[in-house]
Amino acid sequence: MKPERLVALAFGVSVLSSLALVIVYVAGGDAQLEGLLLGLALGGLGAGVVVWATRLLHEDVAIEERGQLSSEAERSEAAEALDEPDLTRRSMLVRMLIGASGTLAAALAIPALSLGPRPGQSLFRTRWIAGKRLVDLDGNPVRPEQVQAGAVQTVFPEGEVGAADAQTVLLKVDPAALQLPAGREEWAPEGVLGYSKICTHAGCPVGLYRAESHELLCPCHQSTFDVLRGGEPTFGPADRPLPQLPIEVDDQGFLVATGDFSEPVGPGFWNLQSDEGEDQAS
Repeated sequence: MKPERLVALAFGVSVLSSLALVIVYVAGGDAQLEGLLLGLALGGLGAGVVVWATRLLHEDVAIEERGQLSSEAERSEAAEALDEPDLTRRSMLVRMLIGASGTLAAALAIPALSLGPRPGQSLFRTRWIAGKRLVDLDGNPVRPEQVQAGAVQTVFPEGEVGAADAQTVLLKVDPAALQLPAGREEWAPEGVLGYSKICTHAGCPVGLYRAESHELLCPCHQSTFDVLRGGEPTFGPADRPLPQLPIEVDDQGFLVATGDFSEPVGPGFWNLQSDEGEDQAS
């Protein structure tokens, strides 16, 4: 088979494979079939370029004895007959190369749609909003008197039980012992405190409570937080306080949030947040 036809065939396989890849992806996807089609698309494009480079761009030099010279008219006619098809074939191959490259680029770009929308400021917010009741694992709203001193209880926003970013540790202390940061004086009605259950070191669940020292403990790396002083770290690798949830008691005697946590929840990654993110989180 002539090199031109080999190149055209290879580029054609690449184009058809790329188009088929897009169709399969849009139709629901099949990992094995998509991998096969991607391999054919890349292989066809690569094979076409290799054949073009090795068999069309580099021609062997041959020297033969010169025979009887032809006339000027004969030479001009022969040159036109030889050059025109070559130019036509070359233009066709260039167009096929562009087509193969374009369809392959489109096929590779389509899966980017699966990445979903940009998170924006959603990473700085949880499901807690003003007026959301605190509920237990069964979805029952919690009253202050139901929170036992010396114990911890996991709560969520009403209607959002199981929301990972909103899980909160609820506990009760003597209100007179509290030394909360300025502006949080009203965040602990009847001595009931709420802190994010996600450790600020590596994101492990903070579920242990030392009642005698009023400290929450993360069992993963032993980070310890003082609940009387706004969740300040007192031991271990964590260098950020546990975010505190502002809460109050509503007209029916149930605990409700008055807003989101004092700062974004989660590991120390948030130390690298942008100024815009800090403004949004405050």
